[in-house]
Amino acid sequence: MKRLFLTLGIWAYAGLVSAAEHRWSDMKALEDNVRKGDYGTVTSILVMENGKIAYEGYFNGADVESLHNTRSVPKTITGMAVGAAVDEGLLTVETPAASLFADIAPFENPDARKDAMTIEDLITMSGILECDDNDNFSRGTEARMHNVEDWASFFWDLPIRGYPSWSEKPATAKYGRVFAYCSAGVEIAGQAVERASRTRFQDYVENKFFKPMEITRFEWQENGLGEAHKSGGLALTARGLAKFAEMQRSGGLYKGRRVLSEAWTAESVKPRAVVNSDRNQEYGYLWWLSAYEVAGEQYDSYFMTGNGGNRVVVMPGHSLVVVVTKTDYNTRGMHQKTNDLFEKEIISRLAK
Repeated sequence: MKRLFLTLGIWAYAGLVSAAEHRWSDMKALEDNVRKGDYGTVTSILVMENGKIAYEGYFNGADVESLHNTRSVPKTITGMAVGAAVDEGLLTVETPAASLFADIAPFENPDARKDAMTIEDLITMSGILECDDNDNFSRGTEARMHNVEDWASFFWDLPIRGYPSWSEKPATAKYGRVFAYCSAGVEIAGQAVERASRTRFQDYVENKFFKPMEITRFEWQENGLGEAHKSGGLALTARGLAKFAEMQRSGGLYKGRRVLSEAWTAESVKPRAVVNSDRNQEYGYLWWLSAYEVAGEQYDSYFMTGNGGNRVVVMPGHSLVVVVTKTDYNTRGMHQKTNDLFEKEIISRLAK
């Protein structure tokens, strides 16, 4: 039996837990801290341990049916769609991405290096084109892409990225790649899946993931051409997000049914590029790879993340999946507050 209760205008929804999950049975301190706003505007927290929901709480007007706009979190789902296409033999990570866009060629700023850029370059955010959402002066920012109708041409017309003497270069970088956060490249990775499969991206994802994983509540955002927003426009429930993370943690299985190959799920969380060496943060195939350090202990994780402080975390060493959704878009400290929540409310319980 489950219980639903209302406290000071904040909804929370908690499942009964087994004795093995007693660490999640008393979450009053977490709920009090969320109520005080210590972690920002949290709308949901869901914890799964060993494939079972151990805690589920909804706050600030959200409930179990709410669709959460987690901004860039679904980038990782686009990476999974690439994996499904690779599993089908429709493309490989070595496939030159431009070869799938011959119908809109020739591109501006022609260069052989542009033509040679691979699917792997796109899903590791280490392509050769000048595209960096974190640089307001970049020609390839997500905001500039949103202002035009044709996102594919926007990306392929970008110039080659520069590597001045004071910057890291692929030839000397760890893993041979230099990371730059490029949403437009994720759009192209998703469009590559569409073109290789000859299927609308929305339909491809729904058939490959939503149907076998029993996800019925979702909402797509689309651009001016009716194309799915593949780098941040898919809204899902907290449980829907958790299903993707749990499927990844289970090596591509959902309730024993194969959704993605075990090989792809393993390859996707291997480090491919360094995001921030000071924070020991690396990047796989649209998965962030990092560790939390609490009281001198390291807790390895890989996760999806998005503007507002949204995060979907897998901690394989603890058989744990954690979903945190928030609405603190473009606010200072949004990600740090999520870090604080994990360290104080989640990892502290693992350490006991």
